[in-house]
Amino acid sequence: MFARLSGLAAALTLAVPAWAQTEMPFALDWKFEGPSAAYFAAIDNGHFEAEGLSVEVTAGQGSLDAIPKVATGAFPVGFADINSLMRFLDQNPGAPVTAVMMVYDKPPFAIVGRKSQGITDVASLNGSTLGAPPPDGAWAQFPIFAAANDLDVDSITVEPVGFPTREPMLAEGEVDSVTGFSFSSYLNLVRLGVPEDDIVTILMADHGVDLYGNAIIVNTDFAAANPDAVKGFLRAVAKGWADVIADPAMGAQAVIDRNPAGDVDLEQRRLQLAIDANVATPFAMENGMGGIDDARMAAAIEQTKLVYEFQNEPDASLYFDPQYLPDAADRMLK
Repeated sequence: MFARLSGLAAALTLAVPAWAQTEMPFALDWKFEGPSAAYFAAIDNGHFEAEGLSVEVTAGQGSLDAIPKVATGAFPVGFADINSLMRFLDQNPGAPVTAVMMVYDKPPFAIVGRKSQGITDVASLNGSTLGAPPPDGAWAQFPIFAAANDLDVDSITVEPVGFPTREPMLAEGEVDSVTGFSFSSYLNLVRLGVPEDDIVTILMADHGVDLYGNAIIVNTDFAAANPDAVKGFLRAVAKGWADVIADPAMGAQAVIDRNPAGDVDLEQRRLQLAIDANVATPFAMENGMGGIDDARMAAAIEQTKLVYEFQNEPDASLYFDPQYLPDAADRMLK
């Protein structure tokens, strides 16, 4: 993939000086929903502007979407699953992209099913039908989840589905469960009229999956040339998250201002779910958001080895670079 896009990268290299000083377009992983509120708050509340940055947020099409965009230089910064980044870098050695700020300290990878379809716990997935979009970050981690829980994967029928049809198929009973992010699939089902007491959310992180989740990623060539801009971007992002943690209603409204077709109450719930389960973890609240624990990262790599054969020796320093993180005081969430 990276090789095919190298021509675009070369062309964009010539354009870097034109926008490197102040403009930092940001590639999201997904649509404008509750968890994207922090980035809009950082715009609306002047945090990016205070850092001398002009930031435009662009929606994505899945957890893998931002990685090649940032690797080619089409975007200097993005938001992506760090586990997918590991595999991308293994398959594209030397690609100029790395993670610089952990956001989902506890990943939202989940299996979301319906009791009426027989899904009540992990064991009930055996013999069921699972809907999974091939580019989905949660689906990418399913083999680790399955191995950690001794699932009989041969008994599970996997139905490839598209992102737009994932929850509707579950709502219609065409599949028994789906892979997805906990806060997205759950509330999408609610919006489709599925009773909340019929929905079961199995968070992989609660069942043996020790991975990290989505992080801010950066083009390393851009970062090397613009270290202060990258550090300022991360400082503004942390302030944006602190803002929406303090006032989720404000954050939800910031999302609806960009996505008028959305439901402000639903997006506030989605944002709160992400805050409570994925962002404001005990580690992040104590140490400030953005950093990682080296021992946990090493364990995550070892766990990934159980289901993915690295072509090159994995190296945590390739996947996460903490040098651009602002001081901890500037990353506190309260």
